[in-house]
Amino acid sequence: MEPPWLVGGDFNVILHKDEKIGGLPVYPSEYEDFSFCVNSCGLFDQGYKGSPFTWWNGRPNAQCIFKRLDRIFVNLPFQNMLPTIEVEHLIRTGSDHVLLLMNTGNKTQNCPDHSVKQNWNANFIGDPFLVFKDKLKNVKTTLSKWSRYTFGDIFKQLEILEDIVKVKKMLFEEELTIAN
Repeated sequence: MEPPWLVGGDFNVILHKDEKIGGLPVYPSEYEDFSFCVNSCGLFDQGYKGSPFTWWNGRPNAQCIFKRLDRIFVNLPFQNMLPTIEVEHLIRTGSDHVLLLMNTGNKTQNCPDHSVKQNWNANFIGDPFLVFKDKLKNVKTTLSKWSRYTFGDIFKQLEILEDIVKVKKMLFEEELTIAN
């Protein structure tokens, strides 16, 4: 039996020519490989509610380009387990991409026994908020470590900057005193 799959994110490629507005024309060779890969993996697009485009180049008028680059694919076993999935393209805020919201509905179907459902829960469904919360904590920890490694201790750097500002302020005040 094939395991359920969900694959989602920013694929940086469209799947059909009607998923782009603006810019240069789209040719089939630009999206046929992606389409072939998706089909070969037995995946299908979940569809969406909301705006048809998930990315914008941020330019106005004639230079404006919209594309649907972000999406969620599932395979048939996933669809059979959660047949009421809905994907919504949320409003773009602070990024050139929109967020995708996937609602799995309230029912998990076709789980013949508790062990299968328990295994499924461990793999992301079950109580989505708790799983998401744990994943978010892991992401936060990883990003914090990366940030500290890459940029050093930012709070220590802020303390040093504050000390530099204090010293410059004292020097400026001293120069004003001497000048008067």
